[in-house]
Formats: sequence, structure tokens, C-alpha cells
Amino acid sequence: MVKRALFGITALFISVSCCVLLGARINTTRSCPVGLYWAVSVPVGKGAMVTFCPPQSSLFDEAKARGYIGPGFCPGGYGLLIKRVAAVAGDEIALSDSEVRVNGELLVNSRRLSVDPSGRAMPQTRLCSCRLEQGQLLLMSDSNPLSFDARYFGPIDRAQIRNVIRPVLTW
Repeated sequence: MVKRALFGITALFISVSCCVLLGARINTTRSCPVGLYWAVSVPVGKGAMVTFCPPQSSLFDEAKARGYIGPGFCPGGYGLLIKRVAAVAGDEIALSDSEVRVNGELLVNSRRLSVDPSGRAMPQTRLCSCRLEQGQLLLMSDSNPLSFDARYFGPIDRAQIRNVIRPVLTW
């Protein structure tokens, strides 16, 4: 009986590992719909959903300590994040206390919160109105107004992107 259980656990581990190597990604956060996603080989572009490793910084250290992002295998011990590409190089962005705009258009769910649900002041990047440079991306959640996204950490370097993903089964 113990041998069967060990064999079953081993087979499950190998199966899950193979699925991940082939491109399966599971999202359990509320930044985008919970479910199964698949990594695809397409260029990173505006509107794409991506996984990325946050850059090592005190802002992301604080976000991890507060539970905004989970632990994982990215540098700094951060977990991968999933966001949608809201702006790319050449786009004009405006990060203000009240909203985020890209090329003058207000982004859905982009109001910056001053405090988190526990009453702690939210980490804030500097407010700016600027044109994104080559290699910069603005990554946002378009489905959760409480998401920890570019409203708080600003543009991300394209080198941080790990995969473009597409939903397979979400709820």
C-alpha cells in the first residue's frame, strides 16, 4: 500500500513537472482570473498577459513582506507575477494619485489606493507623466482594482518578462 502511494505521488509530481516545462501556468491570485494558463511563443505586445519576475528593490521587498506578492524562485525570493501589458515603448503614460492613463485614455481599475485593506500606507513609485523608453512596459491588472501593479511600482524593464500566457480554463 505504501509503495502504491509513493508511486502515485511520484507519478503526479513528474506529470505536473512535465506540464510546467511544456508551458502550463496556474494562477491562484486575484490580479487576473484564477485558473490554468499556457505559455505561448508570441512577442510581448500591448494587451498581452505576461508572467514576470519583479526587479529586486526595497519596494518589492516590502510588497513581499506584506503579502502583496508571494515567495518564489525569482531573484530576491519573489514569486512570478501575472499582469497585462498596458503600455509599451513610445506610449505616453500618466501615473497620478487618482488614476493611470495611457496615451490619454483612462485605464479601468487604475485608481491608486493610499492604504491597503489593513490600513497600511501603500508603497508608491514616483508619479510621472512620461513616454516609455525602448524596453519599458507598463503592467497592470484590468480585472482587480486592488491588484499590486504598475500604479505602485511603475514601468518594468522588458528583461523581467518570462512568458506571454493565454488563458486555458479560468473562473
